[in-house]
Amino acid sequence: KRRVKSDGRVLGDASERLRNDREGVMAAVKRDGVWLLHCASDELRNDRDLVMTAVKQDGSPLKYTSEELRNDREVVLAAVKRGGVFLFNYASEELWKQ
Repeated sequence: KRRVKSDGRVLGDASERLRNDREGVMAAVKRDGVWLLHCASDELRNDRDLVMTAVKQDGSPLKYTSEELRNDREVVLAAVKRGGVFLFNYASEELWKQ
C-alpha cells in the first residue's frame, strides 16, 4: 500500500486488493497522474469522488470510468472542460439522448 501511495506507477502490477484500496488509488491518482485510473478496480472506477478528482486534472480518464459515471452530466462536463469536446464521445448513450 505504501508503494502505491509513493509511486502510483506500481498500481498496474498491484494485486486486486491494492487496486481496490480507495485511499491508495486516490493518492496515486493525485500524485502520479490521472492515467492510473485505468488500473483501479471496477468498483473504484465507479467511485464518483475519485473519478471527479481525476477528470478535473485531465479529462481523458473519462473513458475508463463506469457507464454510470459516463451518464453523470457533471462528471462528463468536468472531463470535457479539462480535456476537450472530443471527450463527449465517452459520454453514455443515455446522456446523448437527453
